[in-house]
Amino acid sequence: MKKPVKKSRSLRTRLTLLVAAAVAIAVAVSAVGCWYLVYRQLSWQLNASLSESVPTPDQVRHIMNDCSPQPRPDPRWRHGPPSHEALQVVFPDGNRCVESSTGMTVSEKAKTATRAPRDFKDFYDGVADDGTPMRVMAANIFPDVSVMIGRPLHELNSSMRNLAILLAGVAAGGVLLAAWAGRVVSRTALRPVGRLTEAVEHIAHTEDLDTRIPVTGDDEIARLSQSFNAMTTSLAGSRDRQRQLVADAGHELRTPLTILRTNIDLLLRSEQTGRQLDLGAKERLLVNVKAQFAELSALVGDLLQLARGDNDHEPHVELALHDVVKAAVGRAELRGARVATDLGAWYVVGNAVSLERAVLNLIDNAAKFSPGGEVEVRLREGVVTVRDHGPGIPEEELPHVFERFWRSPSARGLPGSGLGLAIVAQAVAEAGGAVWLDNAPGGGIVATIKMPGNLTPHSESAKLG
Repeated sequence: MKKPVKKSRSLRTRLTLLVAAAVAIAVAVSAVGCWYLVYRQLSWQLNASLSESVPTPDQVRHIMNDCSPQPRPDPRWRHGPPSHEALQVVFPDGNRCVESSTGMTVSEKAKTATRAPRDFKDFYDGVADDGTPMRVMAANIFPDVSVMIGRPLHELNSSMRNLAILLAGVAAGGVLLAAWAGRVVSRTALRPVGRLTEAVEHIAHTEDLDTRIPVTGDDEIARLSQSFNAMTTSLAGSRDRQRQLVADAGHELRTPLTILRTNIDLLLRSEQTGRQLDLGAKERLLVNVKAQFAELSALVGDLLQLARGDNDHEPHVELALHDVVKAAVGRAELRGARVATDLGAWYVVGNAVSLERAVLNLIDNAAKFSPGGEVEVRLREGVVTVRDHGPGIPEEELPHVFERFWRSPSARGLPGSGLGLAIVAQAVAEAGGAVWLDNAPGGGIVATIKMPGNLTPHSESAKLG
């Protein structure tokens, strides 16, 4: 049988209980400390009063001469302590002479005091013959005997008991007041959290990422609200970019798919009607279909590259950027590009595949706009430049070159999807770098990538690479 899930207390209830428990502990410690200090003070005063009641040696000698081992109903010591005190002389063997209406049990401390130096005093709790608790002072003021003076502890115990009751009442009232105060404080302190919770629930139910939480003050709740607003803003931006990517992808995919469908329909119609196309026209149709398939495959690959998340890539490691650029140049040359290189050493932290594709895209782009011309690739202290000698780009179009699916009006007749430079910008940004395009002096375009790094590697893997 499945056990029922125990419902946890709310944050407000836990906070109230925590405040009440903290106050209860503080009040309890304070009450115990207060009780102990009062007890010590009253005990000290009682000991002081016993010290003031010490008889003189002559009075002790008189008690010994008129010795009575039992309590006396009428004390003969006229100038002795009041009747509620107990007074007796103790001998080393434990015998006693009682000079009061109350006798006390002879303790080992009293016997020890008979052998102590003169003016020795020792205070301890003892009992009277009838079992009454007593505060006792054993003193040596006469050779070979000790004097026991005692007073009942009922007044001290009664006072401490009343004080304990009073402190317990005060502590209980303090805990109740603390619980009430904690409830009020938690309700006030958690009100912003309640608003934040309502906003989160609203977004969860409506998917309205435009919801904002009012931010007041600069405390932890305010910072939490700011972080939440920043998170929803980021999510809204990501959702909008995703929608834009889907819309742009649908628009860009429509053209090659339409051409493919048209060409395939022509081929099928010629086969179904029996009117064969001449070999030249058929070859042109098949070449066009192949080209459209190649363009479609490249477009899908670019879309997958752009659609992946920022963390959906291999871990960044230290690598030799000059080797990455050299590999991109080699791939571009296999595609027919003429490339002149001037590469210096530079080590960066990034993803080799993404950075190689970024450099390759720049070289392909440069080769496309300067057919037959030479592309110049240079690397010096973290700055990669790729220059062509083509017609260049109008200045008003330069801010748009890294936008997805954007293509210059003069380049719309050339192959491509308009995603190459967007992929470059994404790959460079992931590695912490920057990229931009400028018109080069004397004509053409110079693309610049600036990457943070070092002239020498820090890891053995980068050295080997």
